[in-house]
Amino acid sequence: MSTPLQGSLLDGFGDTEFGPLRAARRTVLDRGAWVDVLPGWLSGADALFDRLVDDVPWKAERRPMYDRVVDVPRLLKFYSEHEPLPDPVLADAREALSEHYRPELGESFRTAGLCYYRDGQDSVAWHGDNFGRGATHDTMVAIVSIGAPRALMLRPRGGGESMRYMVGHGDLLVMGGSCQRTWEHAVPKTRRPTGPRISIQFRPRGVR
Repeated sequence: MSTPLQGSLLDGFGDTEFGPLRAARRTVLDRGAWVDVLPGWLSGADALFDRLVDDVPWKAERRPMYDRVVDVPRLLKFYSEHEPLPDPVLADAREALSEHYRPELGESFRTAGLCYYRDGQDSVAWHGDNFGRGATHDTMVAIVSIGAPRALMLRPRGGGESMRYMVGHGDLLVMGGSCQRTWEHAVPKTRRPTGPRISIQFRPRGVR
């Protein structure tokens, strides 16, 4: 069931600001992976959500699965490193994240992938962003979540106990180290009434 976006009482009055990234809390996982989490990193996220819903040229895609072609259960838009981002806040966010993580990552974030989860039936299955260099090299994927909170799940590749993060309203989650090839993440469907969410994924060059 779809419900309208209900703004966060902690999201300010529409002005966009970024919190200090040094406040991110890191969880060290096994096999060389880690996750940083910083709730409410981006204030003014609900206003940004409204702008992106209207301004991004969202695409509904279809993909082969087994013996049939199915609808991708979310709307998508990918911005390459040479493509202007749809809102200056995204450019500022990418630069802030690059400046903070560049000493550890060794490079800047270059691209931005946007996913629009319209309701609880939109989802993404278990996967790692390991198309390209992420399959063989440590890397980072920085996710800014705006809109209604949704569960983002993490589990070791091959099976194991999963971890659950509720992210939305400007929360930041960064997956680093070997996370893309040794762990998987997903946004599962839910039957609970939930509002829409946009996930903004910043990645280095050659990582998808």
